[in-house]
Amino acid sequence: MSLAGYTACKHLRFLISAERASPEELNRLQDEKLRRLLDHAAANVPYYRDILTEAGVVGDGKVGGADFGAIPPLTKEIIRAQGEKLYSGDYKKRRWYFNTSGGSTGQPVRFIQDRNYQSWDFACRFYYNMMAGKDIGQRELLLWGSQRDVLGQKDKLSVLLRRWIFNKALCNSFLMSPESMTRYARFWNRYKPRMVWAYTGSIFEFARHIRNTNTEIFKPASIICTAETLTEDIRGFVADVFGCPVLNQYGSREVGAIACECPHKRGLHTFGFHNKIEILDDDLRPCTPGRMGQIYITTLNNYSMPLIRYRIGDTAIVSERQSCPCGRTSPLIAAVTGRTSDHFRTRQGRLIHGEYFTHLFYDRNEIRKFRVIQHDYDHIEVLAESDDKIDDRTIGDITEKIRLVMGDRCEVSFKQVDQIPPSASGKHRYTVSELSS
Repeated sequence: MSLAGYTACKHLRFLISAERASPEELNRLQDEKLRRLLDHAAANVPYYRDILTEAGVVGDGKVGGADFGAIPPLTKEIIRAQGEKLYSGDYKKRRWYFNTSGGSTGQPVRFIQDRNYQSWDFACRFYYNMMAGKDIGQRELLLWGSQRDVLGQKDKLSVLLRRWIFNKALCNSFLMSPESMTRYARFWNRYKPRMVWAYTGSIFEFARHIRNTNTEIFKPASIICTAETLTEDIRGFVADVFGCPVLNQYGSREVGAIACECPHKRGLHTFGFHNKIEILDDDLRPCTPGRMGQIYITTLNNYSMPLIRYRIGDTAIVSERQSCPCGRTSPLIAAVTGRTSDHFRTRQGRLIHGEYFTHLFYDRNEIRKFRVIQHDYDHIEVLAESDDKIDDRTIGDITEKIRLVMGDRCEVSFKQVDQIPPSASGKHRYTVSELSS
Protein backbone atom coordinates (compact mmCIF):
# COMPACT_ATOMS: atom_id res chain seq x y z
CA MET A 1 0.00 0.00 0.00
CA SER A 2 1.27 3.48 -0.85
CA LEU A 3 1.95 6.22 1.68
CA ALA A 4 -1.30 7.87 0.58
CA GLY A 5 -3.09 4.60 1.29
CA TYR A 6 -1.68 4.37 4.82
CA THR A 7 -2.66 7.98 5.54
CA ALA A 8 -6.08 7.31 4.07
CA CYS A 9 -6.61 4.52 6.60
CA LYS A 10 -5.93 7.01 9.40
CA HIS A 11 -8.49 9.40 7.90
CA LEU A 12 -10.93 6.50 7.50
CA ARG A 13 -10.72 5.73 11.22
CA PHE A 14 -11.56 9.37 11.90
CA LEU A 15 -14.57 9.27 9.55
CA ILE A 16 -15.89 6.16 11.28
CA SER A 17 -15.41 7.72 14.72
CA ALA A 18 -17.31 10.86 13.69
CA GLU A 19 -20.14 9.29 11.68
CA ARG A 20 -22.70 9.66 14.50
CA ALA A 21 -21.50 12.95 15.98
CA SER A 22 -24.11 15.61 16.56
CA PRO A 23 -24.81 18.04 13.71
CA GLU A 24 -23.41 20.81 15.88
CA GLU A 25 -20.14 18.93 16.36
CA LEU A 26 -19.91 18.16 12.64
CA ASN A 27 -20.40 21.84 11.83
CA ARG A 28 -17.75 22.83 14.38
CA LEU A 29 -15.21 20.41 12.91
CA GLN A 30 -15.94 21.54 9.36
CA ASP A 31 -15.70 25.20 10.35
CA GLU A 32 -12.26 24.54 11.85
CA LYS A 33 -11.04 22.98 8.60
CA LEU A 34 -12.57 25.81 6.59
CA ARG A 35 -10.90 28.49 8.71
CA ARG A 36 -7.50 26.80 8.33
CA LEU A 37 -7.98 26.57 4.57
CA LEU A 38 -8.98 30.23 4.26
CA ASP A 39 -6.03 31.27 6.39
CA HIS A 40 -3.69 29.29 4.15
CA ALA A 41 -5.27 30.64 0.95
CA ALA A 42 -5.07 34.24 2.14
CA ALA A 43 -1.39 33.87 3.00
CA ASN A 44 -0.18 31.70 0.12
CA VAL A 45 -2.47 31.86 -2.94
CA PRO A 46 -2.12 35.07 -5.02
CA TYR A 47 -5.66 34.97 -6.40
CA TYR A 48 -7.25 34.45 -3.00
CA ARG A 49 -5.00 36.94 -1.26
CA ASP A 50 -6.82 39.64 -3.21
CA ILE A 51 -10.27 38.05 -3.35
CA LEU A 52 -10.53 37.29 0.38
CA THR A 53 -9.33 40.76 1.31
CA GLU A 54 -11.85 42.41 -1.01
CA ALA A 55 -14.63 40.20 0.41
CA GLY A 56 -13.78 41.33 3.95
CA VAL A 57 -12.86 37.81 5.04
CA VAL A 58 -9.27 38.89 5.73
CA GLY A 59 -8.21 41.94 7.69
CA ASP A 60 -4.83 42.83 9.16
CA GLY A 61 -3.47 39.65 7.62
CA LYS A 62 -5.89 37.43 9.56
CA VAL A 63 -9.03 35.52 8.59
CA GLY A 64 -11.97 37.16 10.31
CA GLY A 65 -15.50 36.10 11.00
CA ALA A 66 -17.05 37.75 7.95
CA ASP A 67 -19.82 36.01 6.05
CA PHE A 68 -18.43 33.14 3.97
CA GLY A 69 -21.09 34.00 1.41
CA ALA A 70 -19.31 37.27 0.64
CA ILE A 71 -16.59 35.34 -1.21
CA PRO A 72 -17.33 35.46 -4.96
CA PRO A 73 -17.77 32.03 -6.60
CA LEU A 74 -14.99 30.40 -8.57
CA THR A 75 -15.76 29.32 -12.15
CA LYS A 76 -13.96 27.37 -14.84
CA GLU A 77 -13.48 30.63 -16.73
CA ILE A 78 -11.70 32.16 -13.73
CA ILE A 79 -9.50 29.08 -13.38
CA ARG A 80 -8.52 29.38 -17.04
CA ALA A 81 -7.83 33.11 -16.75
CA GLN A 82 -5.93 33.02 -13.44
CA GLY A 83 -3.85 29.90 -14.09
CA GLU A 84 -0.96 29.59 -11.64
CA LYS A 85 -2.25 32.50 -9.54
CA LEU A 86 -4.55 29.85 -8.03
CA TYR A 87 -1.57 27.72 -6.97
CA SER A 88 -0.27 27.93 -3.43
CA GLY A 89 3.22 29.39 -3.15
CA ASP A 90 4.38 26.20 -1.42
CA TYR A 91 2.71 23.68 -3.74
CA LYS A 92 6.04 22.20 -4.90
CA LYS A 93 6.60 20.95 -1.36
CA ARG A 94 3.30 19.10 -1.28
CA ARG A 95 3.83 16.14 -3.67
CA TRP A 96 1.47 17.66 -6.20
CA TYR A 97 0.22 16.31 -9.52
CA PHE A 98 -1.90 17.50 -12.44
CA ASN A 99 -5.51 16.47 -12.98
CA THR A 100 -8.19 17.50 -15.46
CA SER A 101 -11.91 18.00 -14.95
CA GLY A 102 -14.19 15.36 -16.42
CA GLY A 103 -15.86 17.81 -18.76
CA SER A 104 -19.47 16.94 -17.82
CA THR A 105 -20.27 20.59 -18.46
CA GLY A 106 -18.31 20.62 -21.69
CA GLN A 107 -15.52 22.77 -20.22
CA PRO A 108 -12.61 20.60 -19.05
CA VAL A 109 -9.97 22.52 -17.10
CA ARG A 110 -6.53 21.60 -15.77
CA PHE A 111 -5.68 21.94 -12.10
CA ILE A 112 -3.35 20.51 -9.47
CA GLN A 113 -3.98 18.34 -6.42
CA ASP A 114 -1.65 16.90 -3.79
CA ARG A 115 -1.02 13.85 -1.64
CA ASN A 116 -3.02 15.14 1.34
CA TYR A 117 -6.06 15.69 -0.90
CA GLN A 118 -5.58 12.25 -2.43
CA SER A 119 -5.40 10.44 0.89
CA TRP A 120 -8.59 12.14 2.13
CA ASP A 121 -10.34 11.25 -1.12
CA PHE A 122 -9.24 7.62 -0.78
CA ALA A 123 -10.59 7.62 2.79
CA CYS A 124 -13.99 8.94 1.68
CA ARG A 125 -14.23 6.28 -1.00
CA PHE A 126 -13.20 3.53 1.44
CA TYR A 127 -15.83 4.83 3.84
CA TYR A 128 -18.51 4.83 1.19
CA ASN A 129 -17.67 1.27 0.18
CA MET A 130 -18.09 0.22 3.81
CA MET A 131 -21.45 2.01 3.95
CA ALA A 132 -22.51 0.09 0.86
CA GLY A 133 -21.36 -3.30 2.15
CA LYS A 134 -17.71 -3.82 1.10
CA ASP A 135 -14.62 -3.82 3.32
CA ILE A 136 -11.12 -2.90 2.13
CA GLY A 137 -9.62 -5.83 0.24
CA GLN A 138 -12.86 -7.47 -0.88
CA ARG A 139 -13.27 -7.80 -4.63
CA GLU A 140 -14.44 -4.77 -6.55
CA LEU A 141 -15.29 -4.60 -10.25
CA LEU A 142 -15.20 -1.34 -12.21
CA LEU A 143 -17.39 -0.98 -15.30
CA TRP A 144 -15.41 2.10 -16.14
CA GLY A 145 -13.94 3.93 -19.11
CA SER A 146 -10.37 3.33 -20.26
CA GLN A 147 -9.30 5.31 -23.30
CA ARG A 148 -5.85 3.72 -23.16
CA ASP A 149 -7.45 0.31 -23.69
CA VAL A 150 -9.37 1.57 -26.74
CA LEU A 151 -6.15 2.97 -28.19
CA GLY A 152 -4.32 -0.32 -27.62
CA GLN A 153 -2.13 1.09 -24.85
CA LYS A 154 -1.30 -0.46 -21.49
CA ASP A 155 -2.31 1.17 -18.22
CA LYS A 156 0.42 2.82 -16.17
CA LEU A 157 2.19 0.58 -13.68
CA SER A 158 0.97 2.75 -10.79
CA VAL A 159 -2.65 2.21 -11.88
CA LEU A 160 -2.20 -1.55 -12.20
CA LEU A 161 -0.46 -1.69 -8.81
CA ARG A 162 -3.25 0.25 -7.14
CA ARG A 163 -5.88 -2.10 -8.57
CA TRP A 164 -3.89 -5.09 -7.34
CA ILE A 165 -3.44 -3.66 -3.86
CA PHE A 166 -7.13 -2.88 -3.46
CA ASN A 167 -8.33 -6.03 -5.28
CA LYS A 168 -10.04 -4.25 -8.19
CA ALA A 169 -10.69 -5.42 -11.74
CA LEU A 170 -11.75 -3.37 -14.79
CA CYS A 171 -14.21 -3.97 -17.62
CA ASN A 172 -13.91 -1.14 -20.13
CA SER A 173 -17.23 0.66 -20.56
CA PHE A 174 -15.88 2.44 -23.64
CA LEU A 175 -16.14 -0.93 -25.42
CA MET A 176 -19.73 -2.11 -25.01
CA SER A 177 -20.41 -4.28 -28.07
CA PRO A 178 -22.54 -7.43 -27.63
CA GLU A 179 -19.35 -9.50 -27.90
CA SER A 180 -17.48 -7.51 -25.24
CA MET A 181 -20.48 -7.58 -22.89
CA THR A 182 -20.64 -11.36 -23.26
CA ARG A 183 -16.96 -11.48 -22.23
CA TYR A 184 -17.66 -9.13 -19.30
CA ALA A 185 -20.46 -11.40 -18.09
CA ARG A 186 -18.17 -14.44 -18.14
CA PHE A 187 -15.47 -12.53 -16.24
CA TRP A 188 -18.04 -11.14 -13.77
CA ASN A 189 -19.21 -14.67 -12.93
CA ARG A 190 -15.62 -15.91 -12.47
CA TYR A 191 -14.50 -12.89 -10.45
CA LYS A 192 -17.59 -12.76 -8.20
CA PRO A 193 -17.23 -9.11 -7.12
CA ARG A 194 -18.43 -8.03 -3.72
CA MET A 195 -19.19 -4.60 -5.16
CA VAL A 196 -19.44 -2.99 -8.61
CA TRP A 197 -18.76 0.65 -9.51
CA ALA A 198 -20.19 1.66 -12.89
CA TYR A 199 -21.16 4.51 -15.13
CA THR A 200 -24.94 4.63 -14.90
CA GLY A 201 -25.53 4.33 -18.65
CA SER A 202 -23.04 1.49 -18.98
CA ILE A 203 -24.51 -0.70 -16.23
CA PHE A 204 -27.96 -0.07 -17.69
CA GLU A 205 -26.81 -1.21 -21.13
CA PHE A 206 -25.04 -4.21 -19.60
CA ALA A 207 -28.20 -5.11 -17.66
CA ARG A 208 -30.20 -4.97 -20.89
CA HIS A 209 -27.69 -7.34 -22.48
CA ILE A 210 -27.91 -9.74 -19.54
CA ARG A 211 -31.71 -9.70 -19.70
CA ASN A 212 -31.90 -10.02 -23.50
CA THR A 213 -29.45 -12.94 -23.61
CA ASN A 214 -31.00 -14.63 -20.57
CA THR A 215 -27.56 -14.86 -18.96
CA GLU A 216 -27.15 -16.08 -15.37
CA ILE A 217 -25.16 -13.44 -13.45
CA PHE A 218 -23.50 -13.39 -10.03
CA LYS A 219 -25.22 -11.10 -7.50
CA PRO A 220 -22.85 -8.61 -5.77
CA ALA A 221 -23.66 -6.96 -2.45
CA SER A 222 -24.38 -3.68 -4.24
CA ILE A 223 -23.85 -1.72 -7.43
CA ILE A 224 -22.69 1.90 -7.23
CA CYS A 225 -23.80 4.14 -10.09
CA THR A 226 -21.97 7.36 -10.89
CA ALA A 227 -21.00 9.82 -13.67
CA GLU A 228 -24.59 10.24 -14.87
CA THR A 229 -28.05 10.78 -13.43
CA LEU A 230 -29.49 7.62 -11.86
CA THR A 231 -33.21 7.66 -12.61
CA GLU A 232 -35.60 5.48 -10.64
CA ASP A 233 -36.48 3.55 -13.82
CA ILE A 234 -32.83 2.68 -14.44
CA ARG A 235 -32.25 1.89 -10.75
CA GLY A 236 -35.22 -0.46 -10.66
CA PHE A 237 -34.25 -2.28 -13.85
CA VAL A 238 -30.60 -2.77 -12.87
CA ALA A 239 -31.56 -3.89 -9.36
CA ASP A 240 -33.99 -6.44 -10.81
CA VAL A 241 -31.45 -7.87 -13.26
CA PHE A 242 -28.58 -8.17 -10.77
CA GLY A 243 -30.67 -8.88 -7.67
CA CYS A 244 -28.90 -6.36 -5.43
CA PRO A 245 -29.26 -2.76 -4.19
CA VAL A 246 -28.29 -0.04 -6.67
CA LEU A 247 -26.92 3.09 -5.00
CA ASN A 248 -26.18 6.57 -6.30
CA GLN A 249 -22.78 8.29 -5.91
CA TYR A 250 -21.77 11.82 -6.86
CA GLY A 251 -18.23 13.07 -7.28
CA SER A 252 -15.92 14.77 -9.73
CA ARG A 253 -12.28 14.84 -10.75
CA GLU A 254 -11.92 18.41 -9.47
CA VAL A 255 -13.10 17.81 -5.91
CA GLY A 256 -13.30 14.03 -5.48
CA ALA A 257 -15.98 12.36 -3.39
CA ILE A 258 -18.96 14.67 -2.80
CA ALA A 259 -21.97 12.60 -1.72
CA CYS A 260 -23.39 9.08 -1.78
CA GLU A 261 -26.39 6.99 -0.80
CA CYS A 262 -26.39 4.40 1.95
CA PRO A 263 -28.57 1.28 1.52
CA HIS A 264 -31.59 3.12 3.01
CA LYS A 265 -31.62 5.39 -0.09
CA ARG A 266 -33.14 8.40 1.71
CA GLY A 267 -30.75 10.88 0.09
CA LEU A 268 -27.03 11.26 -0.55
CA HIS A 269 -24.78 11.60 2.51
CA THR A 270 -22.23 14.39 2.09
CA PHE A 271 -18.54 14.23 3.04
CA GLY A 272 -18.24 17.35 5.18
CA PHE A 273 -14.62 16.71 6.16
CA HIS A 274 -13.51 16.64 2.51
CA ASN A 275 -15.75 19.23 0.87
CA LYS A 276 -18.02 22.03 2.00
CA ILE A 277 -21.16 21.91 -0.18
CA GLU A 278 -23.55 24.76 -0.93
CA ILE A 279 -26.72 24.55 -3.04
CA LEU A 280 -27.57 28.11 -4.09
CA ASP A 281 -30.20 29.86 -6.18
CA ASP A 282 -29.52 32.32 -9.00
CA ASP A 283 -28.96 35.10 -6.44
CA LEU A 284 -26.37 32.97 -4.57
CA ARG A 285 -28.71 32.45 -1.63
CA PRO A 286 -29.04 29.02 0.01
CA CYS A 287 -31.93 27.05 -1.45
CA THR A 288 -34.69 26.00 0.90
CA PRO A 289 -35.49 22.29 1.39
CA GLY A 290 -37.10 20.75 -1.67
CA ARG A 291 -35.74 23.41 -4.02
CA MET A 292 -33.18 22.89 -6.78
CA GLY A 293 -30.07 25.02 -7.15
CA GLN A 294 -26.50 25.14 -8.43
CA ILE A 295 -23.84 23.18 -6.54
CA TYR A 296 -20.82 25.08 -5.16
CA ILE A 297 -17.93 23.17 -3.62
CA THR A 298 -15.07 24.24 -1.35
CA THR A 299 -12.25 21.68 -1.18
CA LEU A 300 -11.03 21.45 2.42
CA ASN A 301 -7.94 19.29 1.87
CA ASN A 302 -6.26 20.50 -1.35
CA TYR A 303 -3.89 23.18 -0.08
CA SER A 304 -1.88 23.15 -3.33
CA MET A 305 -4.78 24.68 -5.27
CA PRO A 306 -7.76 25.48 -3.05
CA LEU A 307 -11.10 25.66 -4.82
CA ILE A 308 -13.35 27.96 -2.81
CA ARG A 309 -17.05 28.18 -3.68
CA TYR A 310 -16.35 26.45 -6.99
CA ARG A 311 -19.36 26.31 -9.31
CA ILE A 312 -19.05 22.74 -10.51
CA GLY A 313 -21.76 22.97 -13.19
CA ASP A 314 -24.31 20.54 -11.70
CA THR A 315 -27.63 21.05 -9.95
CA ALA A 316 -29.12 19.38 -6.88
CA ILE A 317 -32.18 19.44 -4.65
CA VAL A 318 -31.84 20.32 -0.98
CA SER A 319 -33.07 17.49 1.23
CA GLU A 320 -36.14 17.98 3.40
CA ARG A 321 -34.90 15.18 5.67
CA GLN A 322 -32.87 16.03 8.74
CA SER A 323 -31.74 12.47 9.44
CA CYS A 324 -31.30 9.02 7.89
CA PRO A 325 -32.45 5.68 9.36
CA CYS A 326 -28.83 4.45 9.14
CA GLY A 327 -28.00 6.73 12.09
CA ARG A 328 -25.23 8.65 10.31
CA THR A 329 -25.61 12.34 10.95
CA SER A 330 -23.94 13.79 7.85
CA PRO A 331 -26.17 16.27 5.96
CA LEU A 332 -28.17 14.88 3.05
CA ILE A 333 -28.73 15.97 -0.55
CA ALA A 334 -32.12 14.83 -1.86
CA ALA A 335 -30.91 14.30 -5.45
CA VAL A 336 -28.36 15.42 -8.00
CA THR A 337 -30.42 16.49 -11.00
CA GLY A 338 -28.07 17.95 -13.61
CA ARG A 339 -25.84 15.25 -15.07
CA THR A 340 -26.33 14.16 -18.68
CA SER A 341 -24.12 12.00 -20.86
CA ASP A 342 -25.50 10.55 -24.08
CA HIS A 343 -24.17 7.36 -25.59
CA PHE A 344 -23.35 6.95 -29.27
CA ARG A 345 -24.13 3.85 -31.34
CA THR A 346 -22.42 2.45 -34.38
CA ARG A 347 -24.34 0.96 -37.31
CA GLN A 348 -23.32 -2.49 -36.02
CA GLY A 349 -25.02 -1.83 -32.68
CA ARG A 350 -21.90 -1.14 -30.66
CA LEU A 351 -22.40 1.32 -27.80
CA ILE A 352 -19.82 4.08 -27.21
CA HIS A 353 -20.04 5.82 -23.84
CA GLY A 354 -20.18 9.62 -23.96
CA GLU A 355 -17.24 9.83 -21.57
CA TYR A 356 -14.97 8.49 -24.33
CA PHE A 357 -15.44 11.72 -26.28
CA THR A 358 -14.90 13.83 -23.17
CA HIS A 359 -11.50 12.19 -22.70
CA LEU A 360 -10.46 13.32 -26.18
CA PHE A 361 -10.44 16.91 -24.94
CA TYR A 362 -8.33 16.42 -21.82
CA ASP A 363 -5.31 18.74 -21.70
CA ARG A 364 -6.33 20.57 -24.88
CA ASN A 365 -6.15 23.97 -23.24
CA GLU A 366 -6.78 25.86 -26.48
CA ILE A 367 -10.36 24.49 -26.58
CA ARG A 368 -12.54 26.42 -24.15
CA LYS A 369 -15.75 24.41 -24.57
CA PHE A 370 -16.92 21.57 -26.79
CA ARG A 371 -19.91 19.53 -27.84
CA VAL A 372 -19.90 16.29 -29.84
CA ILE A 373 -23.13 15.50 -31.73
CA GLN A 374 -24.11 12.24 -33.41
CA HIS A 375 -26.42 13.16 -36.27
CA ASP A 376 -26.38 9.68 -37.82
CA TYR A 377 -24.47 6.42 -37.49
CA ASP A 378 -21.79 7.73 -39.83
CA HIS A 379 -21.90 11.46 -39.09
CA ILE A 380 -20.36 13.07 -36.01
CA GLU A 381 -20.16 16.83 -35.59
CA VAL A 382 -17.70 18.48 -33.19
CA LEU A 383 -18.31 22.05 -32.06
CA ALA A 384 -15.39 23.75 -30.32
CA GLU A 385 -14.94 27.19 -28.81
CA SER A 386 -11.48 28.73 -28.82
CA ASP A 387 -9.94 32.19 -28.72
CA ASP A 388 -7.36 31.17 -31.33
CA LYS A 389 -7.45 29.05 -34.45
CA ILE A 390 -7.39 25.40 -33.43
CA ASP A 391 -4.31 23.60 -34.70
CA ASP A 392 -4.81 21.16 -37.60
CA ARG A 393 -2.92 18.48 -35.68
CA THR A 394 -5.39 18.76 -32.81
CA ILE A 395 -8.33 18.45 -35.18
CA GLY A 396 -6.70 15.49 -36.92
CA ASP A 397 -5.97 13.69 -33.66
CA ILE A 398 -9.53 14.10 -32.37
CA THR A 399 -10.97 13.02 -35.73
CA GLU A 400 -8.77 9.92 -35.86
CA LYS A 401 -9.77 8.83 -32.36
CA ILE A 402 -13.47 9.33 -33.10
CA ARG A 403 -13.17 7.18 -36.24
CA LEU A 404 -11.33 4.56 -34.22
CA VAL A 405 -14.52 3.78 -32.30
CA MET A 406 -17.19 4.90 -34.79
CA GLY A 407 -15.65 3.32 -37.89
CA ASP A 408 -13.54 4.46 -40.85
CA ARG A 409 -16.66 5.45 -42.81
CA CYS A 410 -17.70 7.97 -40.17
CA GLU A 411 -17.72 11.57 -41.37
CA VAL A 412 -16.39 13.89 -38.67
CA SER A 413 -17.29 17.56 -39.12
CA PHE A 414 -15.10 19.76 -36.92
CA LYS A 415 -16.41 23.31 -36.51
CA GLN A 416 -14.81 26.11 -34.55
CA VAL A 417 -17.56 28.42 -33.29
CA ASP A 418 -17.79 31.61 -31.27
CA GLN A 419 -20.27 30.21 -28.75
CA ILE A 420 -21.97 26.91 -27.98
CA PRO A 421 -25.45 27.55 -26.54
CA PRO A 422 -26.66 25.60 -23.49
CA SER A 423 -29.55 23.15 -23.74
CA ALA A 424 -33.11 24.18 -22.91
CA SER A 425 -32.53 23.09 -19.30
CA GLY A 426 -29.54 25.41 -19.00
CA LYS A 427 -27.16 22.45 -18.73
CA HIS A 428 -24.33 22.26 -21.23
CA ARG A 429 -24.50 18.81 -22.81
CA TYR A 430 -21.09 17.77 -23.99
CA THR A 431 -22.36 14.78 -26.00
CA VAL A 432 -25.68 14.68 -27.85
CA SER A 433 -27.01 11.71 -29.81
CA GLU A 434 -29.86 12.39 -32.20
CA LEU A 435 -30.44 8.67 -32.77
CA SER A 436 -33.19 6.86 -30.92
CA SER A 437 -31.98 4.15 -28.55
